[in-house]
Amino acid sequence: MSDVRIIPVPCAREFAEGDDLGAFLSEAVAAAGGLQAGDVVVVTQKAVSKCEGRLRRLDDVRPSELALRHATTAGADARVIELALQEACRVVRMSGGVLITQTHHGFVCANSGVDQSNVPPGYALLLPADPDRSAAELRAAFHQHTGIAPVVIVSDSFGRAWRIGQTDVAIGIAGAAPLIDYRGHTDRFGRELRATMLAVADELAGAAELVTRKTDGAPAAIVRGYALPDGPGGIASLLRPPSEDLFL
Repeated sequence: MSDVRIIPVPCAREFAEGDDLGAFLSEAVAAAGGLQAGDVVVVTQKAVSKCEGRLRRLDDVRPSELALRHATTAGADARVIELALQEACRVVRMSGGVLITQTHHGFVCANSGVDQSNVPPGYALLLPADPDRSAAELRAAFHQHTGIAPVVIVSDSFGRAWRIGQTDVAIGIAGAAPLIDYRGHTDRFGRELRATMLAVADELAGAAELVTRKTDGAPAAIVRGYALPDGPGGIASLLRPPSEDLFL
């Protein structure tokens, strides 16, 4: 066992479409002390989405009748609801002001991840179109600029079906597997583990949020001292199949 460090990567820049996020974060990482072999870099979804042009001007959105009805019930902006519906492949629940959807990525979350925090007034931000690809591109950029290819996790804040409050989770990963599968192993008393699978990418995303937070201007964090399992990456293995999901 070893200590795990979580190092914030401050960057005062307000990112915009077309910015080279990999280059900017490589500079910020160097200012924070640089990367080491085995590091994990957790990058916030907002930084990724802004650079990838996922910011939408609400005045350009024309709400559907469904969005207008739900917005009236929820006391929400119908244009934001419309964006959430456009980003959804399925509406899971639409009741009492709550909109839970499944995105085309496979994520089940509130409002398809559409968010208005830390964006200019009159705008809303969508999730990256392909967070795994975003993570892979950032990993390649870090390697180009620093000589080290860290594991990269793209994180976002999600609610949880069984608990109150939000926590950051992984929505994209490159360079490692997001799960540690203990099934078939035995515990300290010799019992075989039949269901234990640790979502370590989610755990590291949540840990990184402790130092990036929402208002501190740190779009990324370095997690040092934790070895993720080898694997090609990809977030799909963290998504529960609908046939196994008792909430759907």
